[in-house]
Amino acid sequence: MTAAPEIFDRKLARNRAQRAIARGAPDFLMRRASEDLDERLGAIRRDFPRALDLATPTSHFAEVLAARSKGRVLRAAPFARADASAVIDEEVIPFAAQSFDLIVSGLALQWVNDLPGLFAQARRCLAPDGLFLAAMTGGQSLAELRAALTQAEAELCGGASPRVSPFVEVRDLGGLLQRAGFAMPVTDRDALTLRYDSMFSLCDDLRRMGAANALVARARRPLRRSVFVRAAQIYAERFSDPDGRVRASFEIVWLSGWAPHESQQKPLLPGTAQVRLADVLKPRK
Repeated sequence: MTAAPEIFDRKLARNRAQRAIARGAPDFLMRRASEDLDERLGAIRRDFPRALDLATPTSHFAEVLAARSKGRVLRAAPFARADASAVIDEEVIPFAAQSFDLIVSGLALQWVNDLPGLFAQARRCLAPDGLFLAAMTGGQSLAELRAALTQAEAELCGGASPRVSPFVEVRDLGGLLQRAGFAMPVTDRDALTLRYDSMFSLCDDLRRMGAANALVARARRPLRRSVFVRAAQIYAERFSDPDGRVRASFEIVWLSGWAPHESQQKPLLPGTAQVRLADVLKPRK
């Protein structure tokens, strides 16, 4: 079996997140995701006696589970915390097969190098008809910052290095869930736009969140100040509102899949339909 490529420096990303949370990192994305999690679970008319919060860096998701669950909630954090039940490496899920009826994860899996492998492990840990529900940072996040930094570095340095980590595209996740053995995979996205006084204010927020570039192939030399100044000019020129404030895009991608069970709905076999699609699409007279 070929090892997954090392795209992210996961130790660096984990250490940054731990320090950021200890210092009171901004949690607006996590709060939005946890509110969405609460709504999604509220729409499912069933109980999950054994629930796992997988690698969410804060307690937001675990608190939603505790408020909704009548059974056991296990919080497996990526680093030691007083409110964590266990500390794990999210790429190696250490629990036995069929240990849980629900697995959730909040804004953690975007740093995983082997997503197919992680999905397969999560599927193994679910009991039949168990649910996997996760939120990740999506591919459209920080598109403006990526564009401004790339253009500025290319202008002043004759080339550009990746300065903003790439994030997974929503269109790719459904296929990965299916490959991992999940039934009824669903993906969708929550896009939001925040506004800042300048690009520098945005970058300060990202540093406080521990969300700086964690690519293995990142440039080790810091950018010259002149490049940052030019990037801020480009950002203001291309992505500002009439009042002078700049926009920053964030995308939360949601994915869900069920461990197969005989009670679940299954697609009809080809050729068994009773009505032709062309007849259904005909305009009514």
